[in-house]
Amino acid sequence: MSECDAAVDFGRAVRRQRFELGISQEELADRAALHRTYISDVELGTRNVSIKSIAKLARALNLSVPKLFSRADIGPEINRIVEILLVEDNPRDVELALRAFWKAKISNVVNVARDGVEALEHLFGKGEAKNPVLPGVILLDLFLPKVDGLEVLRRIKKDKSTRQIPVIVLTASNRESDIAECQRLGVDKYIVKPVGFRNFSDITPSLGLNWTLQRPLAKDAG
Repeated sequence: MSECDAAVDFGRAVRRQRFELGISQEELADRAALHRTYISDVELGTRNVSIKSIAKLARALNLSVPKLFSRADIGPEINRIVEILLVEDNPRDVELALRAFWKAKISNVVNVARDGVEALEHLFGKGEAKNPVLPGVILLDLFLPKVDGLEVLRRIKKDKSTRQIPVIVLTASNRESDIAECQRLGVDKYIVKPVGFRNFSDITPSLGLNWTLQRPLAKDAG
């Protein structure tokens, strides 16, 4: 499928879902915080849509990103998008992390889980709670409500479907016991907050590039 064909099919999917919701282009633009002309171009298939805008459109249309792509009949392409799961309950720290991504020019879709239960549902839940596409990297706080970060990490590393996902711990804890347990469980990085651009710059040489690349197509894997 060419880029032009994919854009047209994606535009049709956006228009179809908008019609089903019974909303105008103006209302969709308002919901997605995008210009109405932008929405019109997307629906006509004449606009190259960024990953960030795709995520905005999906939320505005009450769909997950994978479901929006599946409606466009280009479902396999969504498996190439490397998503980031940020597990953090502090709104300020979420904002700092997202700002660091922006400064580092990391434009991947970022899903935020506000507690341990929400993170586990995102990874292992059923139905609407489960994300059909596993994240390419997980950023995990240790001090979480409901289920703490260490338990989330244990579940991730225990399950064969998720144990290979890189996990970066972002935490205020510098306790040796926490560091040792995270290392035992196989985290890729352990970063003590506050999270700033400098901290993320330290890890982007080894992991940042992987977040911005798409996963290879199945035919390229072997």
